[in-house]
Amino acid sequence: MLPIQDINPTRRFPIVNYALIAINVIVFVTQLGMSEQQLNQVYLTQSVVPALASRAPFSPETLTDILRSMFFHAGWAHLLGNMLYLWIFGDNVEDRLGSIMYVVFYLICGFAAGYAQVLIDPTSQIPLVGASGAIAGVLGGYIVLFPNVKVRGLIIFGYFARLTEIPALIVLGFWFVLQLFSGVMSLGPDTAQGGTAFFAHIGGFVVGAAIIFVFKMIFPQPPADDMNNMLYQRQGRPY
Repeated sequence: MLPIQDINPTRRFPIVNYALIAINVIVFVTQLGMSEQQLNQVYLTQSVVPALASRAPFSPETLTDILRSMFFHAGWAHLLGNMLYLWIFGDNVEDRLGSIMYVVFYLICGFAAGYAQVLIDPTSQIPLVGASGAIAGVLGGYIVLFPNVKVRGLIIFGYFARLTEIPALIVLGFWFVLQLFSGVMSLGPDTAQGGTAFFAHIGGFVVGAAIIFVFKMIFPQPPADDMNNMLYQRQGRPY
């Protein structure tokens, strides 16, 4: 399923979420002006390389590399896919946490994702780039906060597509299971050959879900049915 919208209105303008999207796009536009050789050099020197990060995991250089890595992308598909998920799901997490807490939450998830991939493949020379890990944390937080909110998306069968609505628990739960399965299948002698950093996704998602679980314990939320009724009433539709 390709999600295109969640039926989950916000109370406040998600300024941080939109700023994160804008920064990612601006950084990617600057990448377009570089040659392939220049871009590879940027990745090697300014993003996190597991083999280097594992030697000094908490040095200022490693921390800075992980931070920069969150805003690089390897191509249009990488950027657009990440920004689609951040645009759909990030605004509601920011709405619930507040802007300052959302920034902290996003960065913690991004760092957790980077360290998860370094831990699973500490000898890899392949740079880790992309906002996927931090965004996975946002998805993990969303599934804890809004498991029953409907997500509208396209289910594609060959040349045919159908628009449908499915609870976030199923959409994002399936996404996580897919990452987990792909991550396990990627383990072995060819782990360091490049490709998708599945364990960054897994680490970010788990940490994001755990943080929001604790958040809900500290700040009690309305019952799920009451919350969903309020959300759907804002859109003038029955739950």
